[in-house]
Amino acid sequence: MRTSTYCKLESLYPKYAGYIGTREFLAEGFTNRQIAALAEEGYLEKICHGYYWMIGRGDSKPSDYKCIEASLSNPRAVICLESACFYQGALKQEPKVLAVATERTDRSAMKMNFPIERHYFSRNYYPVAQKKVNTAFGSYRIYDVERSICDLVRLGRKEEAEIIFSEAGYGTQPLERILSMGNEAAEQERYRRLLKYAELFRVRIV
Repeated sequence: MRTSTYCKLESLYPKYAGYIGTREFLAEGFTNRQIAALAEEGYLEKICHGYYWMIGRGDSKPSDYKCIEASLSNPRAVICLESACFYQGALKQEPKVLAVATERTDRSAMKMNFPIERHYFSRNYYPVAQKKVNTAFGSYRIYDVERSICDLVRLGRKEEAEIIFSEAGYGTQPLERILSMGNEAAEQERYRRLLKYAELFRVRIV
C-alpha cells in the first residue's frame, strides 16, 4: 500500500477513541480493500462485524473492553449475571465467559474474539434494572448487581449467587435469609432492590 494510506490512518488516531467502524472508515476515504489490508498487516484488529480496534494507535484496551465490544456488536445486548457483578466490583475473579442478555426475539449474530454466553430474556423482564455505562472508548448497558443475583438464583445457580452476595459485602447473613425477609425489614436501599427483583422474578431459595 501507499505511504499516504498509513499516514491517513495515523491522522485518524486523535479523532477516534480506539474503536472505529467500517462506515467511518469509508466516510474518511478508505476502501474496503485498504481496510482489509490494514487488518492483515496488524494495524487493525477486527473485533466484530463492522468494527475494528486501531492497534497502531498504541493504546491498551480498557479493562471493560469486552463489554464495549459486545455492545458494538449488538447495541441491544446487556451485560448480565456474574459478568455484570464482576464489572461493578461485586465479584473478585473475572468470569471466563462474558454473559450477555438480549430479548428473546433478538437473533442477531454476536461473533466475538472472546467467549460469550448469551441469555434470552422475555420482553417484560429484559428492560428491568438496566444501567448505561459511558466511557472514553464507548458505552454499554449492564444490569445492576441485585438484579444479577436474582437472575442467577432464578437460573438455578444458587452457589454463584451466594458467592457474589458474600463478596459484595452485604454482611454476614446468608442470601437465603435476606430473601425470606419482608421489605419492611430491609434498611438499606440495595436490600430493598434485591427483594423487589426477587418478588418480580418470583425468586425463591428452598
